[in-house]
Amino acid sequence: MSGRNAYFRLLIKDDGTYIKLYNAEPGGLPLIYDEISNYLIDKKIYEYDKIELGRGIANLKQTAEIKLTSVKILPQDEYVKVTIDEDRMYAVCRFYPPSTGGNHLTKDGIISAMVQAGVKYGVDETKILQYLKDRKYCSDYVLAKATPPIQGRDAVITYHFNTDLTMKPKTNEDGSVDFHTLDIISHCKKGDLLATLTPVDYGKPGIDVCGKVIKPNKVNNRVLRHGNKVRMSEDGLRLYSEVDGHVTLTDGRVFVSDTYEIPADVDSSTGDVIYEGNVVVKGNVITGFSVKAKGDIEVYGVVEGAYLEAGGQIILRRGMQGMNKGILKAYGNIVSKFIENAEVIAGGYINTDSILHSRVSAKGDVVVGGRRGFVTGGIIRSGTLISVKTSGSHMGTNTVLEVGIDPGVLDEFRELEKTIAHLKSEKDRINQTIATVRKRLQSGSNITFDKLESLKQITQSSIQINTQLKEATERYDILKHEVEGNISGSIQVHDTVYPGTKIVISNVIYYVRDVLKHIKFIRDRADIKLIPL
Repeated sequence: MSGRNAYFRLLIKDDGTYIKLYNAEPGGLPLIYDEISNYLIDKKIYEYDKIELGRGIANLKQTAEIKLTSVKILPQDEYVKVTIDEDRMYAVCRFYPPSTGGNHLTKDGIISAMVQAGVKYGVDETKILQYLKDRKYCSDYVLAKATPPIQGRDAVITYHFNTDLTMKPKTNEDGSVDFHTLDIISHCKKGDLLATLTPVDYGKPGIDVCGKVIKPNKVNNRVLRHGNKVRMSEDGLRLYSEVDGHVTLTDGRVFVSDTYEIPADVDSSTGDVIYEGNVVVKGNVITGFSVKAKGDIEVYGVVEGAYLEAGGQIILRRGMQGMNKGILKAYGNIVSKFIENAEVIAGGYINTDSILHSRVSAKGDVVVGGRRGFVTGGIIRSGTLISVKTSGSHMGTNTVLEVGIDPGVLDEFRELEKTIAHLKSEKDRINQTIATVRKRLQSGSNITFDKLESLKQITQSSIQINTQLKEATERYDILKHEVEGNISGSIQVHDTVYPGTKIVISNVIYYVRDVLKHIKFIRDRADIKLIPL
């Protein structure tokens, strides 16, 4: 156990004012010159022998007595210095003994000093009494403590279904997609628990030693949100499915959709299919017909020259023979056995065994694997990665592989180029017309009322075109920065890439002129770099 700290006391004698220094007991803290100096300033003693005081502190054995001044000051009572910490969580009191003739502090006197220092809450009277029983000077006493706030917690929603739409299908050992274990559609049964809510806890305020409220940290409240065919428990803490169907999470809201199953082909017997939920086609989708679903579309047969659009994912267990007019469009992922002579657009990834003479575009990865894994002809575009076994053919078929930029962004960028060129041309034409009319006016030629009205309309059109041109140019500049500044994305060819293949990464182009094997293409500044796989 540590002993008492060193301390000091003023002695008032007939010939002046002295200070007596008391050394620390074993384990106690020594005297600090600045502490004594600050105390003397508080007592308005400014002129004293500082060198002698410093020497006395440095050479202190047990006690020492040093004359400070010939001035005989008035007796000084026991003194307490109150310090409130920066966060106002506690107040520390440090006591100094009275001089000869001075009075000791009482409990009320200590409390009064603390109040004057700003302490209004949390005073520990028990510790004050402990001090009064055993006064230890030049020692810190925590005599007031705040009541800290009780921190709350955010509301938490736990979803009991797959909300990760980037999950990829299982791949067999030979690289082909296992359509029997896709598990990328979140099916649900009637009565299934879909989500639970752990309610928000706002916590409890505290009070600092100055009597001010300490607010707990801000927390975020959440509530369960849902659409049709979902039931909420009475306490608002659980969501259940009311039907067998498919569950999705969109913008924080839980939706359950029934699945519309077509037992045979989509053809003249069914007409075009438009459905709010998921659609499962057990047969084929015949040329000229369309299937549109807010959820997922799953086709067990072949899709011919048809149009399929899904708010979720498209899964073709066989594939698409598009006949140069078939279109697949999904806001999620697309998985197909093969893609031939078709246009395919995915907001997620695309996974297939082969692509032949098609225009394929995905915001995510385009993976062409399986036993064949070839891309021949057409244009393949991905915002992130293209992975194939073989690209092109030994006959030099023109094949374009393009990565690094979201195809949707690139399409908008290229469309804006055309729009800006058209607006500039229209602006020049209107300006020439306005200039011709104004020249006639300046020359004194008569202009009919109809001509003047026409001039007003042309001038208004000019203002509108200038506004449209400004907006288009601003958007174009933003996209141009994104297109030119994007160096991400790669193309992987795990077997062979043939001449006739055009590699595009962002806005950098590389033409394959020789047969290459097991190669990876990445962008390196203004060039495309080839790395062995």
